[in-house]
Amino acid sequence: MSSSPVETTYPFAGHTVRRLGYGAMQLAGPGVFGPPKDRDAALSVLREAMELGVDHIDTSDFYGPHVTNQIIREALHPYPESLVIVTKVGAVRGDGGSWLAAQEPEDIRRAVHDNLRNLKLDAVDVVNMRLMFDTHGPKEGSIEKQITALAELRREGLVRHIGLSNATAAQVAEAQHIAPIACVQNHYNLMHRHDDALIDDLAAQGIAYVPFFPLGGFSPIQSAALSKIAQSLGATPMQTALAWLLHRAPNILLIPGTSSLGHLRENMAAEALHLSAETLAELDAVGRLAG
Repeated sequence: MSSSPVETTYPFAGHTVRRLGYGAMQLAGPGVFGPPKDRDAALSVLREAMELGVDHIDTSDFYGPHVTNQIIREALHPYPESLVIVTKVGAVRGDGGSWLAAQEPEDIRRAVHDNLRNLKLDAVDVVNMRLMFDTHGPKEGSIEKQITALAELRREGLVRHIGLSNATAAQVAEAQHIAPIACVQNHYNLMHRHDDALIDDLAAQGIAYVPFFPLGGFSPIQSAALSKIAQSLGATPMQTALAWLLHRAPNILLIPGTSSLGHLRENMAAEALHLSAETLAELDAVGRLAG
């Protein structure tokens, strides 16, 4: 990792995007299920994100379900040409908000059409195939039928680029034999470092890596050492964790999510946080000890 200022943009899905984007998951209700408590606040967060320069939004029609996509459409449609919208398929929501696998070709086709309808799009910029062999993390298994189904939708012009979520390195390689892969979206943050080798391999190929739960997700990162380093920088621990990710590799695109205008502004400010070589080494050590 370098102590030099990080690049703030990266080529992605036919665009050059700002590396610090926005994840829409928290715009839905508790447990990513049902409507938000304050829909007007959700609309305001999205519009403020655009004002702050976000040009890469991550969503899914199974958030809610349908809720976040409908809020995105209400807040931002007609969309700026510069905006890249990334969604994911591969799951549906059961009664009470359970997450159920929906991995068959007909499920994938139905999900893409749901995203198109609720976002009011003719084509989705990027569709990530969320693999559900294990809901808690990547697990090996052939993904030929899933990527073949997405590749057919790409040929039809409904999907512009294909990505993977919750994938192993072997599954990335398998998918690349079927169609070009624009990004991989896996669980990764300062404290959860299992994808270190995959990130470096994707960087060498010019493929984006998009960590979900960059701040820990439902269990936010907590570390006395991280808090101490952040205090020395005049930043919050979450800003410091985001800045570390931006320094970690040039192909990392961030999608921190929030339903709060204050937290959104704090997250975006992390882009300007410069980390010295010494600070990077300290943070790296914190993460490796946690792992």
